[in-house]
Amino acid sequence: MSRVDPSLLLVAHGTRNPRGVDMIAALADAVASRVGPTRVAFVDVLGPSPSEVLRDTTGPTVLVPAFLASGYHVHTDVPREVAAGGNDAVTVTPALGPDPALARMLVYRLRQAGWTRGDAVVLAAAGSSDPRARRDVYVAARMLSAIVRTPVRVGWIATGEPRIAQVVDEVRAEGAHRVFVASYLLADGLFHRRLLDIGADGVAAPIGVAAPVVDLVVRRYRAAAAGLSTPAVVHRGA
Repeated sequence: MSRVDPSLLLVAHGTRNPRGVDMIAALADAVASRVGPTRVAFVDVLGPSPSEVLRDTTGPTVLVPAFLASGYHVHTDVPREVAAGGNDAVTVTPALGPDPALARMLVYRLRQAGWTRGDAVVLAAAGSSDPRARRDVYVAARMLSAIVRTPVRVGWIATGEPRIAQVVDEVRAEGAHRVFVASYLLADGLFHRRLLDIGADGVAAPIGVAAPVVDLVVRRYRAAAAGLSTPAVVHRGA
C-alpha cells in the first residue's frame, strides 16, 4: 500500500498570443520535473477549461491558480469550473501573487531592462473591477517598494484608473530623471505589448518562467498536498 500524490492542475487566464501559451506550457513542464505530471487549463480565451480537464481526472487534484492577484477569475471562475468538473476531490490553493518571490522577480526583470538605484519605478498591472484583485496589486507594489527602496505607484493597463501612461507622465512631472515600468504580468501578450509605447525609459519583461516562479508553484502544490486529510492509497498485488 502506498500513497498516491494528488495530480496538479495549473490554471491560467489564457491568451491568443502564442508566446504566452508557450510560457504557461514551459512553466507546467518545469513544475512537472519537480512534482510529476502537471496539466494546464484556461479560464478564458482558449481551452481546455478546468472543468474539461477535471472531468477526465480521477483521484485527488490540487488546482493552482496561476494568477498574480485574486479577483473574479480566482473567486468566481475557478470555483464554478471545479463544481462543473464533477470531481469532489479538488483542493484549490491560493493564487501565486502577491508573494515576495514575485517581488524579487520584478526587481530582477527591472535590472535586466536597465533600471538602477535612483530610477523611479511604476508597477503596471492588467487591472480588474474586483476590489480584492486591486488590493493584491497594491500589496505587490509595497513588496516591490521595500526592495527597490523607493515609492512604487500602480498604473492599470486595461481596467481601472489611473492608466499606466498617466502614472508614468505624473512621476516624470514630479521630477524623476528616469522612469521604469515593472510588468506585473506573468506572460507576454497584448497587455505587455501596450506598455512599450507609453513613453517610459524602460519596460521590464513579464515575470515569465524562472526558478523562483517554479518554486512558488511547487510550494503551493506541496502545501496543499500535505494538508489533505485523507491521503488516497492504491493496493498493489493480489
